[in-house]
Amino acid sequence: MGYICNVTTRDELAIFLDIPLRKLTHILYCEKPNNLYHSFEIKKKSGGTRHINAPNDELIGLQRKIAKALEDYEEILRKNKNIKSNISHAFEKNKSIITNAQIHRNKRIVINLDLKDFFPSIHFGRVLGFFTKNKDYNLSYEVAVILAQLCCLNGCLPQGAPTSPILSNLICRILDIRLLKLAKKYKVDYTRYADDLTFSTNNKAFLEMQYEFLEEITKEVTRAGFSINNKKTRIQFRNSKQEVTGLIVNKKINVDRCYYRETRAMAHSLYVNNEFFINGVKGTINQLEGRFSFINQIDEYNNKLDKESPFSVILRNGNEEGFRRFNKTQHDYKALNGREEEYRKFLFYKYFYANNKPLIVTEGKTDIRYLKAALKNLHKDYPDLIAKTDTGFEFKISFFNRTQKRFLYLFNLTADGADSLTKYYNYFTGKENYNNYFSFFAQNAKLRPVNPAILLFDNEITNKTKPLNNFVNSLKLPAEEKKQLTAKLLSDNFHKLVNAKKGNGKSEVKEPEVFEKILNRSNLYILTNQLVGDKTECEIEDLFDEKTLNLEIGGKTFSRKDEDKEKYYNKDIFSNYIASHHWEIDFTNFKPLLNNINKIVKDYQEIKV
Repeated sequence: MGYICNVTTRDELAIFLDIPLRKLTHILYCEKPNNLYHSFEIKKKSGGTRHINAPNDELIGLQRKIAKALEDYEEILRKNKNIKSNISHAFEKNKSIITNAQIHRNKRIVINLDLKDFFPSIHFGRVLGFFTKNKDYNLSYEVAVILAQLCCLNGCLPQGAPTSPILSNLICRILDIRLLKLAKKYKVDYTRYADDLTFSTNNKAFLEMQYEFLEEITKEVTRAGFSINNKKTRIQFRNSKQEVTGLIVNKKINVDRCYYRETRAMAHSLYVNNEFFINGVKGTINQLEGRFSFINQIDEYNNKLDKESPFSVILRNGNEEGFRRFNKTQHDYKALNGREEEYRKFLFYKYFYANNKPLIVTEGKTDIRYLKAALKNLHKDYPDLIAKTDTGFEFKISFFNRTQKRFLYLFNLTADGADSLTKYYNYFTGKENYNNYFSFFAQNAKLRPVNPAILLFDNEITNKTKPLNNFVNSLKLPAEEKKQLTAKLLSDNFHKLVNAKKGNGKSEVKEPEVFEKILNRSNLYILTNQLVGDKTECEIEDLFDEKTLNLEIGGKTFSRKDEDKEKYYNKDIFSNYIASHHWEIDFTNFKPLLNNINKIVKDYQEIKV
């Protein structure tokens, strides 16, 4: 059937949306979409409340399919017509309030207008009319009516439905084209972010035409079926603070200083008092992370512009050392600006100090897949680490996800590689000129670490080129203590896995202790997987039996190295297979490792101060 424009009947629409026709009919005419919402209020940043109408699970599933279908079709239309619109920035791929504000940066005059009752202004008839009359859609009346019924509440687009954003952009397209034409007439730039209309110019003569311009804008907005909220109309000049969709645009894109100061004060209150408030209401740590993340997005955007600026080009061409210094200032994780530093401190607090579950930090992402699969397979044996639910599994431990770009940018923690475990350790100790965040929070935070953080290494202490050996050598320990730790990691009695035959021929796994707390008064532990059989070194893959390691997938066999891809598959493919077939894999040799994770959790609960 292809794209939504090809749907001609109710039957075809049911097939397109992957729902039985009888069920679709029942929703439309028995349950009725208007009855499938629940309403609530959320507080606005600017004060007041916003009314949200959220569809139930059944309806929201259909709306998401409709929204995805519209997005996919629009992407094809833009590609085929070579359209690269830079007008609408809300609910658009690769667009944001930042891209919206950037167009109006460093302008003589900035004008902000607000469309009154934006979503309620887009009524059932306008949605129906778009689907039936737009030449790119031209849907049958029957199909258009059904889509409008599924997307509207009480005769208009509801704020809270996943279809409302894209439908509002589609219906506003004519308005955008008309306003853009008008903007060009007056030598003005124009963008729209949902119901926020912004115009800007460096044209000195504009002041003489501003009232005429606003009058023509008002006529076009009214003609399009909207109205302007005159209370929110603002004309901002260069010598005052110019704001676009909550961002300052006088020179660089920036957040209001008050917003940042408030965020930093909230974080300080969290550290010292273990609580903070937003507009008088107790906030959550996730809300605070959202504020820091928003500020950091602005900094990253500006840093990217700085790197590509004419100044950096001059440096690159004329002064190599100067360019290096400039680039380091902008991007070196050891030379962050004050706001980036505050964000990094907060992330350490949330993920490594105040972690709400025991945290496992592995050498790579494949290790996480193995451990999760093992726990799913052995969930009955480890109720303190995992629980089976009606919908799947709930992990009672967490795994550090290093694939997020912010951890590379702020901490220099790469997505894979054991070297990052050493860097992670440095933030606990201040070694190598790293910020000693653990010491800071231990001295200033009201909360004491509730859960341990565990660095999990492959057991390769005898190999001087391997990460575990390098890590031990980098530890901030007196010589005698380092010697003792190395001896423990070398001792068979301490951590070697031994397979002893029982009378029934089955192997029995001995479970010696293999973990060590590496910093006094901290929540940080080091852990290795056990040695198997007579091996003197052991990667986590060695815990799988020969049958699993010799699995053929697509006619290929497993290789841990980047070998001939025509003959071998890599760790990524192997770990994904393990994850998706966890119920049929033998995880016996994972038990000592999981047992030790259990032991660490209990040990920390007993000795934490």
